[in-house]
Amino acid sequence: MFKKLFSYIIPVNIHKQNSAISKNLEITWANGELVLDSKNTNYSYGSLQRILRKGLKNIGYERILAMENILVLGVAGGSVIKTLSEEIKFKRKIIGVEIDAEIIKIANSYFHLDEIPNFEVVIDDAFEFVLKTKEKYDLIIIDIFQDTTMPNFLFEEFFQNRTCFLLKEKGIILFNTMCLSENENLRNKKYLENVNSELFIARTIPRVEDHNELIILERK
Repeated sequence: MFKKLFSYIIPVNIHKQNSAISKNLEITWANGELVLDSKNTNYSYGSLQRILRKGLKNIGYERILAMENILVLGVAGGSVIKTLSEEIKFKRKIIGVEIDAEIIKIANSYFHLDEIPNFEVVIDDAFEFVLKTKEKYDLIIIDIFQDTTMPNFLFEEFFQNRTCFLLKEKGIILFNTMCLSENENLRNKKYLENVNSELFIARTIPRVEDHNELIILERK
């Protein structure tokens, strides 16, 4: 409790860990809130949770509650899982795909992700998972980072088409992106231009944080 209160004055680190995939990971009390950070950016909770919460609000909580299943590509500490489960009260199936088993151990220890009964985690590469899965989803949340960079495959036409294929009728993709340069802004613009406008409505949400842009694709 003292560390939580003191964190309103200065962040208090309580755990540091190296991961072969995610590199440096830290658990910190910041402004009374427990957050998971990588070396240079917030990975879960804190600003990242605010960003994805805004995206979910834009889609509409009532609409999400009517869905049957949600796929989350990139779990990290599970802040978006907590938003779905605890704030929206979504009780149906949530599948999370995370490549880093170490980060899931942290999520279970500090954020009790394993206590959410309707959540199932799959340790796998997101690219491999979307190739293998035979399910279709009402909502796909893409939130994959390696510190401050995003894997190139996320923006390739093949991956875009495959994730769109995995949507049910009226399904939605919520894609959290980070833009730290003009090239990355252009990358996002190209991604949006490649969307099949006959099948999908594409839009972006005004930025919550300077460097994060949320992209929403909605099957017509």
